[in-house]
Amino acid sequence: MILAGDIGGTNTRLALVQATDDGLRITAEKTFPSRERVSLEAALAEFLGIHPCELTSCTIGIAGPVRNGRCEATNLPWVVDSRSVARRLGMKRVGLINDLEANAYGIAALGKKDFVVLNRGAPKARGNIAIISAGTGLGEAGMFWDGSIHRPFATEGGHTDFAPRNHLEMELLQYCMKHFRRVSYERLVSGPGLVNIYRFLRDTGKAEEPSWLAEEMRHGDPAPVISGCALEGKSPICVQALEIFVSLYGAEAGNLALKVLAMGGVVLGGGIAPKIISKLKEPEFLNAFTAKGRMRPLLQDIPVRVIMNPKTALLGAARHAVLFNA
Repeated sequence: MILAGDIGGTNTRLALVQATDDGLRITAEKTFPSRERVSLEAALAEFLGIHPCELTSCTIGIAGPVRNGRCEATNLPWVVDSRSVARRLGMKRVGLINDLEANAYGIAALGKKDFVVLNRGAPKARGNIAIISAGTGLGEAGMFWDGSIHRPFATEGGHTDFAPRNHLEMELLQYCMKHFRRVSYERLVSGPGLVNIYRFLRDTGKAEEPSWLAEEMRHGDPAPVISGCALEGKSPICVQALEIFVSLYGAEAGNLALKVLAMGGVVLGGGIAPKIISKLKEPEFLNAFTAKGRMRPLLQDIPVRVIMNPKTALLGAARHAVLFNA
């Protein structure tokens, strides 16, 4: 049995996966609020206590840079060491990879129904693929096309410097610089990033926060409140915040596409994109994605898809385990 993990700043997802002739099949799964567990080992012990089994291989995808089998999670106070996890599990080795790398491995396990197409791109597009995922943070990865297969690789591109494109975004940058020592794309293209955009509009007087909305945000997670009110058209400040967010998401997706020359496509993963899919289908995302001056024709030829399957990273971790950790 394969043990697969997808560790994020908000949730830790663990699954037992069986490799069959028809592909990978998840036989047991559990989601833990990450910050309610002191460590990955504690979550693993709890999960395997519920689902005891003989493990053949294991890979964990985690949100953060993995170096020499060790990761200090970016948005979670965990340090994960693959050697320590292997000892706890009684295994020779455990794979530890970036969560976006796990997403990249998982793409091969998906079908056509698991995607929504935002841009069809050029017919028979082939080449490198880029993956960008906004959630608790902003993850980015690539898939190098070697002429025969795609080979996933991790990046920490979500932490590159935010670059404003207009006067409003220049003001947004100045506002964020008062609150953060450095402003990366993750500070704006993520769940907390949407909240930062909202607060910028509110605090600079560019939009008004109604009292009922302030009350809702005090009693719930602000990001889902903002996006939900925006999609329902209940609040102009939420609509404006989500429009800026989507435009920035498109701009950074286009930046990543240029950096890895992703002629094989750009894929949006993460928890936010499926929830705002109706907004991503509107022109603003693709307008920002292709607005790269002389590179516009190239960007227009790149297929853009959204992953709708929330288990992609788990499937990808399991696929990595089959390929490298048996």
